[in-house]
Amino acid sequence: MENAQGCTCSTNGPARLIFACSGGSNVGQISNQAAIELSGAGFGKFYCLAGLGGDVPVMLETAKAADERIVIDGCPVQCARKVMERTGLPIDRYVLITDLGIKKVPDLVAPDDDVETVVRAVLRGE
Repeated sequence: MENAQGCTCSTNGPARLIFACSGGSNVGQISNQAAIELSGAGFGKFYCLAGLGGDVPVMLETAKAADERIVIDGCPVQCARKVMERTGLPIDRYVLITDLGIKKVPDLVAPDDDVETVVRAVLRGE
């Protein structure tokens, strides 16, 4: 469903929303790919972190109405966590990829085994 602003990413959906760092490093891309896989498996809906950071009202309302918000951050800078804190949205489940032993490097490769490590951590509630 498209709203008056032409936005289709805020439609009513699952009560569990997944927000991912999509930064310019391997861990940003691993975060993004893990969110895609979790969403594709029906675990929740991958939702727009940039929309929250941009103060898009309908996206903020949808995020506030969610029963659970999952945040996957790539590195200790914790950009995704900071967006959530700035908007006053609680984080119900949080995964920091570098805490899982995955080293941040300046490339955009998201190895399947690292993505799977993150997916498992989210599913375990780490």
